[in-house]
Amino acid sequence: MSKIPPHIVDQILQTARIEEVIGEFVQLKRAGSNLKGLSPFTDEKTPSFVVSPAKQIFKCFSTGKGGNAASFLMEKEHFSYPEALRWLAKRYNIEVPEEREATAEELAALNERESFMIINEFAKNTFAEMLLHSQEGKAIGLSYFEERGFNKATIEKFQLGYCLNTGAAFTELALAKGYNQEYLEAIGLTKTKDERTFDFFKGRVMFPIHSVSGRVLGFGGRTLLADKKIAKYFNSPESSIYNKSEILYGLFFAKGDIVKYDECLLCEGYTDVISMHQAGIQNVVSSSGTSLTKEQVKLVSRYTKNLTILYDGDAAGIKASFRGIDLILEEGLNVKVVLFPDGEDPDSFSKTRSTAELTSYITEHKQDFISFKAGILLADGGNDPILRAGLIKDIVHSVSLIPDQITRSVYVQQLAQQFDISESIVQSELLQLRKATISKGYQDPSFEAIQLPKVPAPQSLQANDAAQTELHIFEAELIRILIKYGTRALIWQEPGHGERQTSVIELIIHELQKDEIHFENSLFATIYSIFENGVTHENTLYEATYFLRHEHQEIVQFVADIAAQETELSHNWVSRYKIQTKSESDDLYQTVVQVIYRLKLAFVENKISTIRHELSQDQLKNEDLLLALSELVSLEKVKMLLSEQIGITVIR
Repeated sequence: MSKIPPHIVDQILQTARIEEVIGEFVQLKRAGSNLKGLSPFTDEKTPSFVVSPAKQIFKCFSTGKGGNAASFLMEKEHFSYPEALRWLAKRYNIEVPEEREATAEELAALNERESFMIINEFAKNTFAEMLLHSQEGKAIGLSYFEERGFNKATIEKFQLGYCLNTGAAFTELALAKGYNQEYLEAIGLTKTKDERTFDFFKGRVMFPIHSVSGRVLGFGGRTLLADKKIAKYFNSPESSIYNKSEILYGLFFAKGDIVKYDECLLCEGYTDVISMHQAGIQNVVSSSGTSLTKEQVKLVSRYTKNLTILYDGDAAGIKASFRGIDLILEEGLNVKVVLFPDGEDPDSFSKTRSTAELTSYITEHKQDFISFKAGILLADGGNDPILRAGLIKDIVHSVSLIPDQITRSVYVQQLAQQFDISESIVQSELLQLRKATISKGYQDPSFEAIQLPKVPAPQSLQANDAAQTELHIFEAELIRILIKYGTRALIWQEPGHGERQTSVIELIIHELQKDEIHFENSLFATIYSIFENGVTHENTLYEATYFLRHEHQEIVQFVADIAAQETELSHNWVSRYKIQTKSESDDLYQTVVQVIYRLKLAFVENKISTIRHELSQDQLKNEDLLLALSELVSLEKVKMLLSEQIGITVIR
């Protein structure tokens, strides 16, 4: 995906109405000049999610999230920044040109992928039409779904369908519409054998498989025949748009609730997902009957770090899934397990329980993976000492895959208690496994950290940390003033020069450049450099709206938080440092000058602390020692002068 030209980005963000965009996902109600609703990022009963049409920003006070329309889509839909911009462009009919001409190969690949998508969309609509409006579809396909307990709304939501069992009915219809037979065969909708063309999914009920953004990538087709020689499920073959190992069925419908509840429920089949959704639990996906893959786990981790696996009572299937649990642990996710009663699966169980009963059962029957795995394996010979030792090693191996050291330590303690063995023995086995992993090329800095004692920080370093905290506070204050008042004109009387006038931005940049002050915090340094570059090289005074359109969402979030503040005065400014002004806007020059001096003072104090620490180490050579002492004396003088300007009494 090529980069979107800056002028188009500006057009997109200026055209997009945040209240309209968010209104597609959140029910908003008028609250004065703003709009309010329930947070889409957490489960809450009292609305704390605020949208400001005037400022074109949102702020979620439950989670702290905030920003512009693109930021919202990135948080809610987990889009990348370019994906969010393209979504908005499509929403507001803004054409996004390519920055360069694509090569013939790129165009061909793009055209092929897009053609596959278009054909799948046609197929989805056709199968739905065959299900609902053909005599065969209603008699066979629709009756099957109704027998499974799926209502009309659920069938329409998941876009279920049926492929007629009449040889090539779909293919003939697709060819009549002008679709390419080569493409139909490439994505597995049509097959040719012995010069005979037929529908690959004939006589099967159809489950469209969607991308994260809702486009149809492929299909799962279930036969309704009892013939054991016929595969129960057919899936679309691998293609440039469909890779089974990288897709989770139902994620398009589940992603919102996964983020909202910060948990993903994982089951086995299509009908499990559909039944759970119909039962009112919608943060559920399926691995489509295949073993869980690393790519699927990574896909879940985009939305949550909490994964709960829903198992039926099939012991053989559960044991086969242990590799999947190891993959989940290796990716750093928190894994829980729920086991349904014998003879039940998520599909059947959800049909006989209310939403509250189903939710309660899942909550009450969650197990951590150690208890679950141990229970399953102990049932197969846990009284045999050799088998028991092997079981413990198996579980320790799973624990060793967890990247977080603290999490591993907790599991080591739990494992030692559960099997009544020494924690040191478990830890030793774990370290051996970690060491073996590292020797194979896996870099884990925490391995060394396990063995090295922690050394407390010297007193001088702790003092320096305090100085840096002061510096951070005033860096934040200065950036806040730049964003909120940067383009405001300042007029003041200067002794010997009469009336002077400049902007807030220009005054701050002049003062900081004069004394070579730089920002320690990387975010603040980035924002300040944009202001500085605008004045120095572009003859431009950037306003807050410029930063709300920035591609780096950390900047957007920070600026949105400032814009969302109802009060003018910083909490630290008044309560901690006892600086009283009538109002920032009423006495803006004095406020700006005060924060500049405060920042300079914090900067100087930080340098003084650093030099004193260097001197305390007694490692400087004579020449370096003299230079350090000389600089220290100079800095102490500067500190006294700045303190006098601010009105602080320095106690030495």
